[in-house]
Amino acid sequence: PFMTKFSHDDVRITTRVDEHDLANALFSTMHETGHALYELGIDEAYDATVLDAGASLGVHESQSRLWENLVGRSRRFWEHYYPALRATFAEQLADVDLETFYRAINRVTPSLIRTEADEVTYNLHVIIRFDLELELLEGRLSIADLPEAWGARYAESLGVRPPDDRDGVMQDVHWFAGPIGGGFQSYALGNIMAAQFYAAALDAHPQIEAEIGQGCFTTLHAWLRKNIYRHGARYTADELLRRVTGQPLTLEPYLTYLRTKYGEIYGSLEG
Repeated sequence: PFMTKFSHDDVRITTRVDEHDLANALFSTMHETGHALYELGIDEAYDATVLDAGASLGVHESQSRLWENLVGRSRRFWEHYYPALRATFAEQLADVDLETFYRAINRVTPSLIRTEADEVTYNLHVIIRFDLELELLEGRLSIADLPEAWGARYAESLGVRPPDDRDGVMQDVHWFAGPIGGGFQSYALGNIMAAQFYAAALDAHPQIEAEIGQGCFTTLHAWLRKNIYRHGARYTADELLRRVTGQPLTLEPYLTYLRTKYGEIYGSLEG
């Protein structure tokens, strides 16, 4: 799935559909919608200029991950929308109550595919890619040995080993269609920034989560548009973070988010 922009008012998304896994389409669509909302919110005065873009790849991913996870996988969101989803898929979800569904879409388990990883293990997928890419660039790893190194790192870090290269090293287009050195870690940075931006939004408007529970995103979207979207590439990622949150990049909001959410689902995550 991806988002593409043809002009200021023409932003389009694709998504992924798996008839055996509803979550694929749901969260791929929310993710790409986050990218699209960012592009649509850039000040029209920047159209066709170098400022008509996101502040960085990491900031762009923060917006897709914010809508996909902090909103789209939240309990409040599904308290409002699950009845409609259940009515649409009445046969498949007949015996699945809200709590079961919520826990299922937030289940933490090691996986082979980065884009399907849960919030807790997702960054491990990124760390593996970053380490291997660095070894390639420094000449410590040959391309021929990359598939085996990939499998070994997955076995070590996540306890799973891909059965083939399709579910292993070839699952990402970034090796040949993205920047060499710097693409993969934007996803981890995006996760961290998303939590930091979202915490700032809640500080400014504590009612946001209650509104999400009513199917209303007006306040959150307006805050994001005013503080992030409209600026495009006017500021660097660091400048934008400091301007919006009053701090440089920090892990604390992200760790607090994970501990609070998954502590409630699984019990304490301390230690």
